[in-house]
Amino acid sequence: MSLSTRVIAALGAVVVIGAGTVGGSIAFATGQDQPSDHRATLTVGTSSTEVEPFCFNNGQPLTEEQQDECQTKAGEALEKGGLPTSDVVASDRIGVGVTPTVADRGWWANTNGGGQAQGGRFILAPAAKGSTFSGSVPAANALNASGKTVITVVESDPKQPDAIYAVWYFKLNTQVA
Repeated sequence: MSLSTRVIAALGAVVVIGAGTVGGSIAFATGQDQPSDHRATLTVGTSSTEVEPFCFNNGQPLTEEQQDECQTKAGEALEKGGLPTSDVVASDRIGVGVTPTVADRGWWANTNGGGQAQGGRFILAPAAKGSTFSGSVPAANALNASGKTVITVVESDPKQPDAIYAVWYFKLNTQVA
């Protein structure tokens, strides 16, 4: 028994409509009509963590007061275990990525690791526009000696470094290999 072209087309239409309905239901259930265009992703080895900004002012620059409040809240979240966290070993490679919307404005990323010659910071991504990925670097170069390294990602136009639009934080827990 063979199916006619009309029956196959009708079944295909039902599948497409059903998939659209499920997709719309998921978006409705999460309260979003589409994904956010402001996300950052931390890659450690072969795993990754994608998050929304820790601090964001709906596309407007954060005021100085909002920036201070953001740092305070980040410190509290770090103490209480509220930052997105990944385990890392020194032999892993790490990198940070952002959405094209963030890359178009500009961004940078660093850690509170690195040696004294680097001022206690390791730059994962220098202030730049257009690039969506920092590149992959050896974790050993970027880790803090305490075993708890914080990665800060900032959306900021390199031509206006004081205008900060979004901030993300990640925590790396160093594991013994």
